[in-house]
Amino acid sequence: MTSIIRVTKEFPFEMAHALWNYDGPCRNVHGHSYRLFVTLYGKPLEERDNPKNGMVIDFSDLKKIVKKEIVDVFDHSVVVSRQFDKSKTEMFSELFGNTVVVDYQPTCENLVSDFAGRIARLLPQGIKLHSLKLYETASSYAEWFAADNENGA
Repeated sequence: MTSIIRVTKEFPFEMAHALWNYDGPCRNVHGHSYRLFVTLYGKPLEERDNPKNGMVIDFSDLKKIVKKEIVDVFDHSVVVSRQFDKSKTEMFSELFGNTVVVDYQPTCENLVSDFAGRIARLLPQGIKLHSLKLYETASSYAEWFAADNENGA
């Protein structure tokens, strides 16, 4: 078989954030139960004697990548923008411990874009990132698609 197949794995994690200069309640530190869906595509391996025969990627290999790059970094953390003044960032760190300072406003939209870059660079040859879907609440999510981001789009 030479079909291109998409595979998806879900990764739940807990994270808090505060939005700098936002005019609504999300300017305050608050948390969400995030659910990240990672979809890859490629051709299933066709090597009869290989233990990964028939797989695009072993789900445990995908789990290692996402755990290292996303879950281990962001789970049970407070994510804030570098735009907060240094004293406020230090206060977040003192109050909450695991504080991740990012170079962007940590909205669901910007987080999913950041996560795409972190994951794509570690994928094995022949496997491509198709899309990410990041649920911030049960009814709100942001999506990232490789096709929408080709050629710097």
